[in-house]
Amino acid sequence: FFKDLESQIEISNDELRKISFFNNPDDHLAIFKMADQKPLNENYLLVGLESINDPGNLGTIIRTCEWFGIKDIVCSLDSVDCYNPKVVQSAMGSLFRLDIKYLDLATYLDNIDTPIYGAYMNGVDVKEQELPKQLHLIMGNEANGISESISKYITNKVSIKNIGGNTESLNVAVATSILLHEFCS
Repeated sequence: FFKDLESQIEISNDELRKISFFNNPDDHLAIFKMADQKPLNENYLLVGLESINDPGNLGTIIRTCEWFGIKDIVCSLDSVDCYNPKVVQSAMGSLFRLDIKYLDLATYLDNIDTPIYGAYMNGVDVKEQELPKQLHLIMGNEANGISESISKYITNKVSIKNIGGNTESLNVAVATSILLHEFCS
């Protein structure tokens, strides 16, 4: 490990391929010291993720959260590791500017005083709701949505209106993006 984080070493493409998880790695590799965890800032919009399995989805959600000014993400213990190489790659650096915590989501939500919004196919259209600035937005698993054990904590079920009518559902990262746009506008 480098003590001086601004040290640079030039290596060949072959060397880079040997130490990378990817067959065709980018031309840069960085080593970071893990940041100290900060307490959650529950005075704003906070995103909670339940059982997100796909690394690309988590990376995209992290990147999207940064875009909309979200500072904290709470992931259930069974969500994909935010340091998974595919998450790191798809987060495009945003991972290092947000606080991401892995907690027992039910225990965490049991102690929340702010409204807890959850994304559901049969929720109230998000455009028809008056949205407070201080709340939690819970996004569920890609295939199963929000589980029954977490649903009992949801105070407001929201959905995104299906205008086309033929598509069954949205990708969780896309749905998160749309909802954050509505919540943060």
